[in-house]
Formats: sequence, structure tokens, C-alpha cells
Amino acid sequence: MTIGRVNPAQRLEDQGITGLGNVYYNYIEPALIQEALKRDEGTLGNGGAFLVSTGAYTGRSPKDKHVVRTPSVEDKIWWDNNAPMSAEGFDALHADMLEHMKGRDYFVSDLFAGADPVHRLDVRMVTELAWHGLFIRTMLRRPEREELDTFVPEFTVINCPSFKADPERHNCRSDTIIAMNFDKKMILIGGTEYAGENKKSIFSLLNYMLPEKGIMPMHCSANHAKGNPVDTAVFFGLSGTGKTTLSADPSRTLIGDDEHGWSDRGTFNFEGGCYAKTISLSPKAEPEIYATTHMFGTVIENMVFDEDTRELDFEDDSLTANTRCAYPLHYIPNASDSGLGGHPKNIIMLTCDAFGVLPPIARLTPAQAMYHFLSGFTSKVAGTERGVTEPEPTFSTCFGAPFMPRRPEVYGNLLRDKIAQHGASCWLVNTGWTGGAYGTGSRMPIKATRALLTAALDGSLNDATFRKDGNFGFQVPVTVPGVDAALLDPRSTWADPKAYDAQAQKLVEMFAENFAQYDPYIDADVKAVAIG
Repeated sequence: MTIGRVNPAQRLEDQGITGLGNVYYNYIEPALIQEALKRDEGTLGNGGAFLVSTGAYTGRSPKDKHVVRTPSVEDKIWWDNNAPMSAEGFDALHADMLEHMKGRDYFVSDLFAGADPVHRLDVRMVTELAWHGLFIRTMLRRPEREELDTFVPEFTVINCPSFKADPERHNCRSDTIIAMNFDKKMILIGGTEYAGENKKSIFSLLNYMLPEKGIMPMHCSANHAKGNPVDTAVFFGLSGTGKTTLSADPSRTLIGDDEHGWSDRGTFNFEGGCYAKTISLSPKAEPEIYATTHMFGTVIENMVFDEDTRELDFEDDSLTANTRCAYPLHYIPNASDSGLGGHPKNIIMLTCDAFGVLPPIARLTPAQAMYHFLSGFTSKVAGTERGVTEPEPTFSTCFGAPFMPRRPEVYGNLLRDKIAQHGASCWLVNTGWTGGAYGTGSRMPIKATRALLTAALDGSLNDATFRKDGNFGFQVPVTVPGVDAALLDPRSTWADPKAYDAQAQKLVEMFAENFAQYDPYIDADVKAVAIG
């Protein structure tokens, strides 16, 4: 039975998906929550938030993401970073999944990926779980109701957690699967209930499609000065580095918290919602994000709560450290209505340094910016991927290697060219450890990070006195009003300066070893600033 509003010429049957039970098209939030509760998929929380556990998978499973190897993409995909799947394996996977789906109810959400109507992608999400429909309706951009009557999906994603892949038959790694077929314009997800796979599959898709249009896809948050979209800032960083928290600055207008494009028209958000970590979320430090955890339709993933009062425990990580909330962008009071900004005036590269070596902020030249963008140094934070239980130093090129179908230089060159064209200032910001490495030191005070970012964005930091860092060559401010000067000199925060020197040398060597892979692909100016 077909229920809901849909283009009558674009039902699932028209896509060859037949024999299902009830198909619910484009249900709005209250209806999706009703269906999710009826199916015992989760619990209604205070304020109408929806509380859910994702089971065995409480983070992404990047090793189970595959790209179908076909002649049209053979020379475009970064195969060292993307596991191939044969066309035959995908066809078998698709047929077996459709057979498995028969007789079951499904939820269809027709949505936009991209706030700029010139560059947006029309996406259809087909989900087995009603709350996944709620999640993706929150995360992508919602058409007006009348637009659904003529909606034609360019790409379709089918998410069926109850389906288990067969590695031998389907040419994949395990019974969990995220398979992307660019020729058939389809993504198949099975074996995991973690909702983040939905949004990151769309991001990976845009990361493949947009560079051919000269658009830089960015794993970043973005905001702009109030009333002045020309003063736009973007914040690159992997999960756990502070993209969501630092961009939700009440003194600026939030464009988005995670995924954006940079076109010849400026910056645009890919999404219509935010996906924030909630572990140790503070009503004092992050009041805007904290408030969303008690709002109607916010999806709360894997948080422990009191069964009687439904009060959330923001410190309990017994299910996972990767507790999250997904909420519509407009739940943040200072959010942009349009999701659009100007060309970035400031580019912030966020890193969570578990070594305790990097300063809280450093100014980068354009060549240094490309170096650090390609390096993508940070620490994987506990819970964001399966098996990560404490911070692990890592290099994730372009601050988002798991989502990059193309070689890193494609994105690096796009960013370099756009920085040169528009004259953006570039900064490296460490939100990780100070006073020692993980286990000895402490996390960088968020108050200090905010003060440094404010000074960078309002231009006052340019007037500071800078020193050249002896290990990395970038410029570090000596003093900044409102910030403890000791923080700006990481070596002075360590009890044993010689131990800092040894740790810094270790990190320099890691940078050099990692960057050697890019040496054949980069220009002389970037080679000149390479570390080590």
C-alpha cells in the first residue's frame, strides 16, 4: 500500500522495487515518530526527543564501504582508500536485498543535498527503520510539500539493517555493507543501524560528483558574521575536533556544522541539520546544542537515560563514547535560513593533537595550508569508529579520508586555487591536549579556543606579535588578550621540557613519513614547507 505524498510517476515500483508491504512516502516528523514508537524502535524522551540505541554498531564502519569498479570510474577513484566491489557482486547484492525487502514496510524520504539550488542533488532515501527516516529528514534539506509532486530522484539510497551481506557472493568484506555504484546512481547499506552511514554516504557521493563542476566539497562547519555573509569562516576537522561546537558561536550566524561546498557563488551547506556529539555536553559551554537534546524530533543516539524520568546522562559512555544528537539546523537560534555564505575569509583547520605538541593556534601561509590540509593530522576520538576506545593519532587527508572517493590532490588543488583566488587567511587550531600527551596532560580549555578564534575572525589576531615555531615553521602568536600566554607555548606547559622536545620530534617524523606519499604530486612551494 502506498501512503503519503509522492510524484505518482516516481514510486518505488517505477524503480523496480516491488512486493513490499506498506510504503510510507515523505512522512513528516510527528508521523515518523509515531511509526517508530509503534514499531518499538526507540523511546520518547523529554521535550519530544527520540531516544534510540543503534545496537552493535555505534559508529561508522569505514572498512565495509565499497565502490563498484566500472570503466567509467576506473581512473577517477582513489583505490588505495576505497575498497572495490565488482559489478557482478553489486548486482547480486542488489537482487538479494530487494528479495529480502519483500513483504516489509519501508519509509521513503525525497530530499535535497545542497542549499544552493544550482548545485543541489535530489536524493531518495529508502529506509527500513522509521527513525532512520526521521534522522535523514533532519540531516538533509526538506523540499516544500508541493515540490514532492514533481520530485525526480537523481540518486537512491536503500538502507536495510536487517539484511546481511555474503562476502563471497557479494564481493565484500563482511556481512555489513555500504556499496556505492556511481553508474547505477545507487547506494546500498545493510547490516548496521548506525544512522551516520546515511549522511556520510551522501557526503561521499558529493565528494565524487562536485569536483568535476569545479566545486570544492569540504568536511567542515561554517558560519558568517551577523548580517554579513561576505565574512564567512569554514572549520575543517574530523569528528571530535570541535567543528560543531566552535561553529555554533552565538555572536555569528551558523551556516552548518559538518558538510559544505565552495563554488564560484560562495559557500553552501549540504545539509539541513546538525549531528553533534553529546558526551560531556555542557549547558554552560554549549548551551545552544544542549538545548536541542530536549526538543521535539531531535534524534538521540546511544545515550544512557533514566527509565522513569527520561533524563539523559551526558557522562555515561557505557554504550559508546560516540553518543550523538541529530537536530534541524533551525533549532540553533542563530542559524542561517538560507544555508548560504560568501567566499571564506578565514579557513580554520581543526586538529585534536593527542601528543600535546601543537600550539592552540598558528597562522599558515597558503603553501602551509595545503600541506596541513593534505596531511589532515588529528586523533580519532573514542567511539567515532568501531574499535576506537581512546584517542589515536592519525593522518586523514583533507580532514576526511573516509569520505574521499578521489585522490587527495584533487581536493588539495581545488582548495589551493580557491584560497589564491579569494585571499583567505588560514589558521591551524589545536583542540587536543596541552601540558602533556593524552593520559598526562589535559584538553585545551574551550574558553581559550573560543577567544583565539574570535581574535582570528575579527582580524585583531593579525596585529599580534608572532614567533616562528621551531618544529613546524608556522607562525604562533606570543600573547593574545584573554588567553593564558603559557598555553601559546606548548613546551612551557610540560613539566619536563626535554620530554616535550622528544615528543615533538616524534610527531615531526610522523608528519614527514606520512607526507612522502604526496611528494610526486605537489608543487615546489608546498615541498618547500614540508616538515622533516
